[in-house]
Amino acid sequence: MRVLVGVKRVIDYAVKIRVKPDKSAVETANVKMSMNPFDEIALEEAVRLKEKKVASEVVAMTVGPTSSQEQLRTALAMGADRAIHVVTDAETLPLHVAKIFKALVEKEDPSVVILGKQAIDDDSNQTGQMLAGLLGWPQGTFASEVQFGEGGALQVTRETDGGLETLAMNLPAIVTADLRLNEPRYATLPNIMKAKKKKIDKLTPEGLGVELKKHLSVLQIDEPPKRAAGIKVESVDELLEKLRNEAKVI
Repeated sequence: MRVLVGVKRVIDYAVKIRVKPDKSAVETANVKMSMNPFDEIALEEAVRLKEKKVASEVVAMTVGPTSSQEQLRTALAMGADRAIHVVTDAETLPLHVAKIFKALVEKEDPSVVILGKQAIDDDSNQTGQMLAGLLGWPQGTFASEVQFGEGGALQVTRETDGGLETLAMNLPAIVTADLRLNEPRYATLPNIMKAKKKKIDKLTPEGLGVELKKHLSVLQIDEPPKRAAGIKVESVDELLEKLRNEAKVI
């Protein structure tokens, strides 16, 4: 069973985001970049499936500029067998990525595609669902547990606002990883060195028959307003009075 895993290059979660002076985008020059944390969880789950002999091959794939190779090398060091890089400097939206991944799925013929539930740069939470829709495959989103039963049936426990929900589905299928699915491993130095020598297959959107037609425009990006300083109250009555007359929440 082959498993495809999507990984995305994003600004590292620990970096303080800065908006460009012209408010056209966030600053990415000389900023530390990393693999999207939810994609790390997706990759870890795929590698664990291979270690359990459920999966035979793990293929990491990404869409982005040449610098995205760094995240693919990390994926190889974490345990992926192969990597595919769809190289483009153009802006890609979730629908673009879903269409590109659909073309890769048709080329690679996997049994399962595992993606992070969302990327921390745009928080769109759309690519996995769009890919399932384009392929006509069942999907298990926000997965906190993934199990394979007899005959290869997939069982996904997912987190919802009302609690946990368990879905059973036939393969092929799409899974998007939630935070509590697992704890990703660190890539060891020997594996990092080995990953530098591994070949990364390079493709282009045009070569896959996908047109990156822009259908959304960002008008302006602003930093969130600074939070006002808090105040101390002397009694419950004073607190209620402020909530009632100033905050107007009761």
